[in-house]
Amino acid sequence: MAKPDNRADNVEHLQQALNHTMENIREAETFLAAHGDDMNPKDVSALERKNERRREAIAGFREEIKDEAAHQRKHH
Repeated sequence: MAKPDNRADNVEHLQQALNHTMENIREAETFLAAHGDDMNPKDVSALERKNERRREAIAGFREEIKDEAAHQRKHH
């Protein structure tokens, strides 16, 4: 028999993932500021695109956090 879905710590895990992703964005921006002029333009562009995908992921994390928080309020 399958275990029941335990969503109790989903918000915490999502928040950790969001924080980690935000830190990755900051690190990439800091790296580009320090070394971007010395980098291959294709590499700079790739890193900028990666950060854009990270920003999109953050928006998704925020929506999931809201959904999970609402679910927890409804079921507690």
